[in-house]
Amino acid sequence: MRGTIVANIAVAVSVFGLPQTAFAQDSTAPGGASGQSAGYQEVPQFGGPASVGAQVRSDDAARRKPYRFEGLSRSLQPYYDFKTRINEGHGFAFGADYAALYQVASDSPGEDDAAGGVLRLFGNWTLAGRGTSDAGSLVFKVENRHRLGTDIAPQDLGFEAGYAGLTAITFSDAGTLLTNLYWQQSFSENRFAFVAGIVDTTDYVDVYGLVNPWTDFSNLAFSTNPAIPAPNQGLGAAVRGTFADNYYVLAGLADANGDPSDPVDGLDTFFGDREYFAHIEAGWFSSWEDRFTDNIHLTAWHADERTAAGVDDGWGAAFSFSRKFDDRWLPFVRAGYSDGGGALMERSVSAGVGYFATTRADVLGFGLNWGRASKQTLGPGLDDQYTAELFYRLQLFPHMTVTPDLQLLVNPALNPQEDRIWIAGLRARLSF
Repeated sequence: MRGTIVANIAVAVSVFGLPQTAFAQDSTAPGGASGQSAGYQEVPQFGGPASVGAQVRSDDAARRKPYRFEGLSRSLQPYYDFKTRINEGHGFAFGADYAALYQVASDSPGEDDAAGGVLRLFGNWTLAGRGTSDAGSLVFKVENRHRLGTDIAPQDLGFEAGYAGLTAITFSDAGTLLTNLYWQQSFSENRFAFVAGIVDTTDYVDVYGLVNPWTDFSNLAFSTNPAIPAPNQGLGAAVRGTFADNYYVLAGLADANGDPSDPVDGLDTFFGDREYFAHIEAGWFSSWEDRFTDNIHLTAWHADERTAAGVDDGWGAAFSFSRKFDDRWLPFVRAGYSDGGGALMERSVSAGVGYFATTRADVLGFGLNWGRASKQTLGPGLDDQYTAELFYRLQLFPHMTVTPDLQLLVNPALNPQEDRIWIAGLRARLSF
């Protein structure tokens, strides 16, 4: 039984192991015009808060807010000025960061602690229609993910503790990866947009305002969705249409066998194996500017059978509701259903709230989740499990955040000997 579970969880981790996180092209409302002279806030953006466009914009916005320890960052001002000149003069917006995470479990039949780091270089080069609402740009992101002195990476700690899920999504030891290399284009005054190339479906499928695993929740239950078997980064395409100012539809197709460690092989798997992850999403947002925080959407997906990986085909659906109020509170409710396809959960319901400081870039988040493990992926007879997570992201100075994080795993499905396990974590991110 344990051997079967280990084999199944290995397949599930390969599906969820390398994501990052739904639909917008840039900050220009459909039908309007953009102006690159406004700086990083006009960098074209197709995906949600974890996408390249959103990350370079949010990093730039964070350094413009009041922060702690101001003297530590003044020496970097010439570098920030250089980046701004490159963007405004040539449409090339870029960034880099290094994130590190340490987690320790209160009880575990296997390893009880893990540490990992990720170095990323990412950018967006607007090559067509710069300064208009119908811009086209090349997006890239290269990463190196590695362990930091422990036997396992944080991505594996949940399984080691007997938890049917990931207590840290992006902190693996996968090595050097090409996770983005695609063209994004908007047209018809930004009412329509598409991306095509090496994509990350979690950048734009079923996202909301706290979906970024680098800066917000760490657990898969609150970042992305454990009932959606989102593939690793690989060849794919997606198109988004906005209608009547407040409604959108997004659909796409991606390689179900994506492997960002070997992107050349993706040509063979995409055109040769022809095993795909397909999705379609329809939703409403209150305004273009608040499209990630004031959002209601329904997502449906289908995953083809993955013959070599031994994963059956499947389908599922997800629902998400979030609505920000008083410019600081963001409650959310999210649910998912799956029938096969390699998803970790066949039922999942999450609810929680985020609190955004009004002067600083600090964020507090709290979430609760109920999940029923997938019998097809992890085996029959597993108990329902419950998850809670609390984090506080401190913006110490413009280019550095520190995030203490506490998770409670109740009735971990793969460890019936334990009623509850605590996971304490500390994440730091340096952007430059």
